[in-house]
Amino acid sequence: MSESRNPQGPGTPNRRKATLAMGHNRAAMMPAEKPKDFKGAMRQLLGYMGGYRYALVAALTIAVIATVLNILGPKILGQATTTLFEGIMGRITGTGDIDFPKIARILLTVLALYIASAVFRYIQGWMMVNISMDIAYRLRRDIAAKVHRLPLRYFDRTTYGEVLSRVTNDVDVINQTLSQGLSQTVTSVVSLVGILVMMLTISWQMTLAALVVLPLSGVLVRVVVRRSQRYFGQVQEYLGHLNGHVEETFGGHMVVKAFGNEAQRIRAFDRLNDILYGAAWKAQFLSGIMMPLMIFVGNLGYVAVSVLGGYLAIRNLVTVGDIQAFLQYVRNFTQPIQQMANIANVLQSTAAAAERVFTFLNEEEEAPDPENPVVLERVQGRVEFRHVRFGYLPGKPVIKDFSAVIEPGQKVAIVGPTGAGKTTLVKLLMRFYDVDDGAILIDGHDIRAFRRADLRRLFGMVLQDTWLFNGTIWENIRYGRPDATDEEVIAAARAAHADHFIRTLPDGYDTVINEESTNISAGEKQLLTIARAFLADPPMLILDEATSNVDTRTELLIQRAMDRLMQGRTSFVIAHRLSTIRNADNILVIRDGDIVEQGTHEQLLAKGGFYAEMYYSQFDILDDNGRAPARQGLRPSTAQS
Repeated sequence: MSESRNPQGPGTPNRRKATLAMGHNRAAMMPAEKPKDFKGAMRQLLGYMGGYRYALVAALTIAVIATVLNILGPKILGQATTTLFEGIMGRITGTGDIDFPKIARILLTVLALYIASAVFRYIQGWMMVNISMDIAYRLRRDIAAKVHRLPLRYFDRTTYGEVLSRVTNDVDVINQTLSQGLSQTVTSVVSLVGILVMMLTISWQMTLAALVVLPLSGVLVRVVVRRSQRYFGQVQEYLGHLNGHVEETFGGHMVVKAFGNEAQRIRAFDRLNDILYGAAWKAQFLSGIMMPLMIFVGNLGYVAVSVLGGYLAIRNLVTVGDIQAFLQYVRNFTQPIQQMANIANVLQSTAAAAERVFTFLNEEEEAPDPENPVVLERVQGRVEFRHVRFGYLPGKPVIKDFSAVIEPGQKVAIVGPTGAGKTTLVKLLMRFYDVDDGAILIDGHDIRAFRRADLRRLFGMVLQDTWLFNGTIWENIRYGRPDATDEEVIAAARAAHADHFIRTLPDGYDTVINEESTNISAGEKQLLTIARAFLADPPMLILDEATSNVDTRTELLIQRAMDRLMQGRTSFVIAHRLSTIRNADNILVIRDGDIVEQGTHEQLLAKGGFYAEMYYSQFDILDDNGRAPARQGLRPSTAQS
């Protein structure tokens, strides 16, 4: 794609460098994501941290002590300057000399204060990191456990990306705030108050002069932040657009190449990147001038304090050491103000992250398993649907009044048009969802009387949407029965007609399937999932379009293998290609959530009803009105031939 790029055009490399390193004060200038209920979110977070209250109090107390010791340093150090100045003046006037022992004691005292402050800060930082990492660990553990307790209904209305964001981004935001932001909040407040007190103890006049520049700083910050937030918001928006475009382009790279749309995709990329470049440049520029402006305003106050301090020193209202200490305090005074502005923004984002995390943790869970569950020592496999009614949304039933009895060992096919409710029946049978009315019974017991894990172990499933994980072929097939031997895995692969293609791979059964399962074909993935079901050897089977991704010859071989597997087992087969279920013991024809016909393949064809219309439509031999030929006197055997 790079060959067609014009190096002098709008897509030049210089323009593509839309750097997002926004410099100083970025956190304060970016528009923070605001929670719906800040107090409620922070209350929940503090409640979750309840077990660490004493450790938190200890860590924050240590932080306060470290800050106070650090604040005392300049005032005491000023005494050394005053002693040195007085000694020098005494030498000049002949009235005294420099008191080096006193200066040494003062310097050692200041050194001890700074060392103690550093040690306390180290201890406080170590404690806060431990606390924050432990809380982040607990949050991720609780979220992971919650995922397995949530009903599938939740994931129907929530994207996987949103759930993943709670485990990664949101927990990281909380972790960073706890490890740094919480202690920084306390130290900033203590520093601000402490420095102000120390300045007042030195000179209220100089303090007033230093505070005069604060309103000017506030006005400048407000003007710059108001203008920059718009650009920061635009950066975040178009960064998402650009990432989405890149992911979409590379995800469909072969399609883009096949249709020759490289130039179009590059133009779209350049358009998005140019907008991102402009917004990022403006945001970076505005964030970059914030610090020089603050330094300039701070220097104005610095000059004012220096002039006033000199005047007061001449009148013997303050000492030279006091002026030195005061100038240090003035230098440090704006830092906690900037930190508090950053923290205010960070706390908004933290509250929003905590709100999302605890909203997820407070989601309604699946109904708990019964206290005294049914345990079947010997599974016969009789399944009864008794007036089942179910809908994914209230008032919109998918299954209206479904009743059927499947005897042990029967092979039952469930057929019908798309959206009729075939796969929904399987989800109800596995208790991925619970029925709204009626009941489903296995060997005479309501499935709600079983533990979900026990119920699901009764079934082996092969779905149309295959699922393999990043691991060897051994591990993927063993997922059905982790304790299976290598010989049993190979036997299951042979039964599923997967052994041959596995051995043609460079590493055979040791071949590692990548995360997207793109290093094997769709049909090969289907064969592995079928082998997994063979290995599990369950008392009942569910096959949902299990051969949809294999060729006709392999489908025939798998069909024969499945017939052997299904012997003596109650089996549910969902199929669109009706030719694959002609040997079913019973065929349930579902339409709009109800059984409209049932019987064997021959019986249903002889009726010439809805099943016959579906069957003959696959051979394109319906009449112009879409009716089955049996209704016109054409015998089924003739149509099949």
